[in-house]
Amino acid sequence: QVHLVESGGGLVQPGGSLRLSCASSVNILDLDSMGWYRQAPGKQRDLVAKITLGGITSYADSVKGRFTIYRDNLSNEVYLQMMDVKPEDTAVYYCNAKIFRHDYWGQGTQVTVSS
Repeated sequence: QVHLVESGGGLVQPGGSLRLSCASSVNILDLDSMGWYRQAPGKQRDLVAKITLGGITSYADSVKGRFTIYRDNLSNEVYLQMMDVKPEDTAVYYCNAKIFRHDYWGQGTQVTVSS
């Protein structure tokens, strides 16, 4: 079982920054990939950023150049650094881990971008 604990969500002004953290209960080097997804009201849950075991990252076009996913292998944490946030970034953000065919999810953390 993989337990994911998220933190860092909250209210931020447009143009500001925020860092989301996801702590894994298992060694993240035992996971095939980790990522961040988001879901706004009435919208599909979509991939925001992903990092593979080998360290390869990918991003949704809407956040490319503004968000960065990175990890700390010693603390088993994965981060999403959000820069120049926009109101369109408002959503519930979910941490995800994949191993074999299995998906594990955090509880979700609300990010609200508003002045």
